[in-house]
Amino acid sequence: MHITNIISQYFGKFAKFEFPLFIQKFINGAYVKFLGLNMSEFRNPKFYKSLNDLFTRELAIPREIDKDKDCFISPTDSLITQCGNLEDDLLLQIKGMEYSVEEMLTYNCANNFAKVKNGSYMNFYLSPKDYHRYHAPCDFKINKLIHVPGKLYPVNLKYLNKQIDLFVENERVILECTHEGKLFYMVFVGALNVGQMVFNFEPKVETNSDAKEIKIYEYESLDIKKGQCLGYFKMGSTVVMVWEKDFVQLEKLLGQNVKYGQRIAKKSI
Repeated sequence: MHITNIISQYFGKFAKFEFPLFIQKFINGAYVKFLGLNMSEFRNPKFYKSLNDLFTRELAIPREIDKDKDCFISPTDSLITQCGNLEDDLLLQIKGMEYSVEEMLTYNCANNFAKVKNGSYMNFYLSPKDYHRYHAPCDFKINKLIHVPGKLYPVNLKYLNKQIDLFVENERVILECTHEGKLFYMVFVGALNVGQMVFNFEPKVETNSDAKEIKIYEYESLDIKKGQCLGYFKMGSTVVMVWEKDFVQLEKLLGQNVKYGQRIAKKSI
C-alpha cells in the first residue's frame, strides 16, 4: 500500500471519530473558521457529530438548478482547472501536462474509445472548503461503474503541476453514462485524506481500502435524474467529465469557480 493511502486511512479514522460534544464543537468551529467555509446554505457547524459529517454536509436550503433539458449542469461546487477538446485521446491535467483518456478510463471501456476521441472534457477541483456532494449533471442512464484502486496523491494545483499522470495513478471511480443515446463519462478521482468516495446507488463500492483489483458493476436500466445526489467525497477531490465527440458545447469556464446547478455545457445542435 502506498504511503498516501496509509496517511489517508489514518486521517479518515480521525475524521469519522465522534468526540465529546464540547470538543467536537470546538473542532468544527475551528475548521470552519480556518478554511473560511460559507455555511449560509447549511446547518450550524455545532450540529455535526464529526468532521466527516461536516465534510459531507447536505444542503439545508434547496439549490436552484438550470432545468433546461438541453444543458448540463455542474455536478459539484468546484474550480474548473482545465477544459476543452481532446486532441485524439489526449486531455490536459493542467496546462502543459497531457495524459491519455484511454489510460484513465482503463481497457474496460475499450469499446467506446473511438467515440470519445476528439470529444470534450472538463476538470472540477473540489477544495477542502467546498460542498463535497456530487450530483447528476442531466437525466441519464448508468451503464457501468468501474472502481480502480490506486494511489492518493493530492489533487491541488501544486500537485497537478508536478505529478505526471496524477489522474491515471490515483484511485478513481468511473461512471459510464448515456443521455439520449450519447455517451459521456464521469470520473471521480480520490486524493490525499479522502477517506472514502461514496455512491448512493452502489453501496458495495469501498474505496481507500486494501483492494488491488479493478471491480466492475454493470446495470441494465439504472436511471438517474438531473440534480439527483450521486454521493460524496469525504474531503475535497476532483471530478473529470468526458463527452463523446460533437455531443456538447462547453461554456467558457476555465479558471472559474462554479456551483452545483450552474450550466456548464449545452448539447450541440
